[in-house]
Amino acid sequence: MLLSILLSPVFLFASTTIIFFYTYHTISLFLARRRFARDHGCQSAAALKMRDPILGLDVLLASIRAGKEHRLLEMLTARFAETNSDTFTSKRLGAPAIMTMAPANVKAILSTRFDDFAIAPFRQPALHGFLGDGIFTTDGSHWAASRAMIRPNFVRDQVADLDAFESHVQDLLAAIHSSSSSSSSSAQQPFFDLQELFFKFTIDSATEFLFGKSVRSLRPGSSGADEARFAEAFAVAQAEGLDLIRLGPLARLVGPNRARISTGERAVDVVHAYVDQFVDEAVRFREEKVAEEKKRGVGGREGASRVVEKGEEEKKAGKEEEEEANNKNNKYVFLHELATRTTDKKRLRSELLNVLLAGRDTTASLLGNLFFELARRPDAWRQLRAEAASTLPGGRRPTYAELRNMPYLKWCLNESLRTHPVVPLNTRIATRDTTLPTGGGPHGTSPIFLPRGTIASWNVHAMHRAPDTFGPDPHAFRPERWATLRPAPWHYLPFNGGPRVCVGQQYALTEAGYVVVRLAQAFARVVPREAGEAWREGLALTLCVGGGVWVRLEKEDGEGAEV
Repeated sequence: MLLSILLSPVFLFASTTIIFFYTYHTISLFLARRRFARDHGCQSAAALKMRDPILGLDVLLASIRAGKEHRLLEMLTARFAETNSDTFTSKRLGAPAIMTMAPANVKAILSTRFDDFAIAPFRQPALHGFLGDGIFTTDGSHWAASRAMIRPNFVRDQVADLDAFESHVQDLLAAIHSSSSSSSSSAQQPFFDLQELFFKFTIDSATEFLFGKSVRSLRPGSSGADEARFAEAFAVAQAEGLDLIRLGPLARLVGPNRARISTGERAVDVVHAYVDQFVDEAVRFREEKVAEEKKRGVGGREGASRVVEKGEEEKKAGKEEEEEANNKNNKYVFLHELATRTTDKKRLRSELLNVLLAGRDTTASLLGNLFFELARRPDAWRQLRAEAASTLPGGRRPTYAELRNMPYLKWCLNESLRTHPVVPLNTRIATRDTTLPTGGGPHGTSPIFLPRGTIASWNVHAMHRAPDTFGPDPHAFRPERWATLRPAPWHYLPFNGGPRVCVGQQYALTEAGYVVVRLAQAFARVVPREAGEAWREGLALTLCVGGGVWVRLEKEDGEGAEV
């Protein structure tokens, strides 16, 4: 029966037609792409040697193995030397892929050919159930609307509000002191993981900035059960999202949002429920305010004479109500500002979680990497303390302007972001046939062709170690290089570039700088547990120190000044 169907004229005609049109389409596409590449002067880029040139499974397995051994960045950077090129091609599960460290190519991906590349195909399958549709996970018009909604919340007035950080710095100092022995001298105090405290500090400050209420993870005894569950659930959901990102296209087969917290609840359910209560409150407050404004407007039109007679009285009452509302919530709250732009609760939750994910890890990773290096550069720590003392006599708190006027602090932050960029690798996918300006031909100077579907990655870690830009010692942590160093555009990319440049970069730098200064005012020395310990890669959504930053913070003998 089956054989008769397969040999029937109708089946043979249909199958022959399908094969013909598939072959015709494939040949036509090949010829069109060859013509497109020729018209743009494209030549082939260097190719990474692969034992599996079809799927690239050997390359994938090598990357997985290197990641487990905390040397993925080292391995990926070494491939540029292996191919003797700053741009090379490979395969990723059968898809064409390129890796580049050429600034001109990175500029094309992020800026001049921005519309030719997308980010959502990588992030949506892994993170949509956790983060929803927000600035971190979308492309196109949705992303543009998200950015337009979020960007005004990072203007100078919000970035310069250092009071928002101080209470959390005090919690950080208390946690540092509780991690040390109070009954022994400084030299005998135990070592502790400072990086872990930085991650708690940043989720505390970020939740207060975003929601108006901090989870207070640095105060485990004073934070409520809901706050503790949220902090745990957010970390669990984030770790699950990272695992799914690493799976790439296979994430769709695994299925997201299965991870659970210690109570047995799904992590994403706990996260969403916690955030939704703040969203509900903000939307309700906004709707009540709009209704009140409309009510006042109607009343004014219906009783003009009464408004004239009682104008001053109502004006005074309205002013008192406004002052009362301001006093009730006299601090800036990111969510309340977003609620003036949309009352879509799902959209508000998504944007909040997107910003929390990006903001929390960026600053914590920057601080952790920086203090790992400062613990091994006591001269740099002394210089930071001297700058803080001369700029802020008496140990007073810095202003925003004073932070920006501390050059050595800026050099240290720049150098940490250079040696350990918080986002060392990034990826897009070509949404149409396109080109990159360099990397092709025998000298690597010709344009290269990228067919639609090409996975385009760039290695900021490698870019920041280019001797031509950063000198003969690019692997060394040396803040002093920034006294004269002025990298050309697109050679130094701590926060990406182009339309998707990080909207919160000044907020992150200000927060990190404030923490460094306050700790420099409080402690004379940062002592590492092992002075000769090499920095170890801890690559998650951001780059931190694998295994933590184990240090002891010491005061001068007899020093008892509080900050």
